[in-house]
Amino acid sequence: MEIFTLLDTLEDLLENGRGLPFSSKVIVDKEEMLDLIKEIRIKLPDELKQAKWVKEERERILVEAQKEADDIVKEAENRIIAMIDEHEITKKAYDQKAEIIETANEMSREITKGTKDYADNLLGDTESVLTNTLAKLEENMSQALNLMQLSMEENIKTIQNSRKELK
Repeated sequence: MEIFTLLDTLEDLLENGRGLPFSSKVIVDKEEMLDLIKEIRIKLPDELKQAKWVKEERERILVEAQKEADDIVKEAENRIIAMIDEHEITKKAYDQKAEIIETANEMSREITKGTKDYADNLLGDTESVLTNTLAKLEENMSQALNLMQLSMEENIKTIQNSRKELK
């Protein structure tokens, strides 16, 4: 960059200028100094534009590189997911899962059927016991009534005989 060369020349003029006694001031050629400042001003906008362009280009490249890196990472993640889904172990796991679910469903159906059969048998046995008990109760009641009737008839006969004896 030429601007730095001009600044170095300006610095040399100041360092090599004649110093004033008892001060840090120097005497420089006014015309030479003004010419250098004009050249710096002329060069400065071009170099600032170039620096701005370099900065913007750097930012654009960084953004583009980041986008490209993100795309690469995303594509790699998608490929990994696809590879996992297609992998034989995953397929076997899915098959095994389906088989386990089917076995569990079948066992559930069998347990449900067994439970219903057991409950039906239990209720059938209870019904049979109650029916038999009712029949025996009816039979016993009938016998008890017959016995009571006979007992009453005997009592009546005894009373009638006792009354006859009294007469």
